[in-house]
Amino acid sequence: MYLIQILLPTRSQSGAIHDDAVRQTREELADAFQGVTAYTRTPARGVWIAPDGDKERDDLVMVEVLAPEFDRLWWRACGERLARRFDQEEIHIRALPAETV
Repeated sequence: MYLIQILLPTRSQSGAIHDDAVRQTREELADAFQGVTAYTRTPARGVWIAPDGDKERDDLVMVEVLAPEFDRLWWRACGERLARRFDQEEIHIRALPAETV
């Protein structure tokens, strides 16, 4: 089993709020994986160094699902779709082996 975590920006680069996009993503993942958890109460703050050396910042929410397997091609396509939806160059998706008790 895998815990798949997706970091979604709360705003576009132009400042538009992504509430509807987060909601749509949550619904799609709940349908696909029979459940989803979204940490939306307090956005996380992401900081990274861009290729030009500038510090970039985002407020993020994390959405996660449990999946019996990790289909890399499906998740790659999902990441590309989400990048378009959220007006981003890419969306950070990570998969961790998981075990429920």
